[in-house]
Amino acid sequence: MRHSSRNYLLRRILIAALILCLFAASLPFSFRLIQRLSESEEVAALRQVEIPTWIEVDLIGINGAARRGTSLESVGGIVIHYIGNPATTAAQNRNYFDNPDTTVSAHFVIGLEGEIIQCVPLNEKSSASNHRNADTISIEVCHPDETGVFTDASYRALVRLSAWLCHECGLDTEAIIRHYDVTGKTCPRWFVEDEEAWEKFRRDVASALEKGEF
Repeated sequence: MRHSSRNYLLRRILIAALILCLFAASLPFSFRLIQRLSESEEVAALRQVEIPTWIEVDLIGINGAARRGTSLESVGGIVIHYIGNPATTAAQNRNYFDNPDTTVSAHFVIGLEGEIIQCVPLNEKSSASNHRNADTISIEVCHPDETGVFTDASYRALVRLSAWLCHECGLDTEAIIRHYDVTGKTCPRWFVEDEEAWEKFRRDVASALEKGEF
């Protein structure tokens, strides 16, 4: 009788362990399902956007901080940043975002040679723009020195990327803002300290958007 009771208890434990394993295995699927159901139509549509060949897709891992894996609430703007770490490359900054201890990220990083790396999916929040993470796509731009002025190649890539994003997200150039406009931080330094350079940038994006140069 005692042996039978022990076997019964073991079977119960094994069944409970199996149920826990099945539950744990279903959690990622359940999370993705809930996430998709909570997405707005405009955000869900970003899943279908074809990324151009001139953008390298190298997504960082989901770590709960730099990339949480949570959906944007809407698409209301594009936020421009500068790296703030002179002479670093796009790949170096992408890898920094991918560090498990890092709490910041951006959707895109533009390098000194004009290379563009996508780090976070278009439909997800990045960790770049404070309370505007919920409804904006973020772009970080590398720069050669402390002035924060972009190289010609970086600038051209930024114009092209911004125009393409406006086209895909149904935005106009008024929706392109600086990190400074969100938090008051001097970022991107060049476009904060030189207002004319900022206005020229938005005019250049408007021209590229009108001509379809992206």
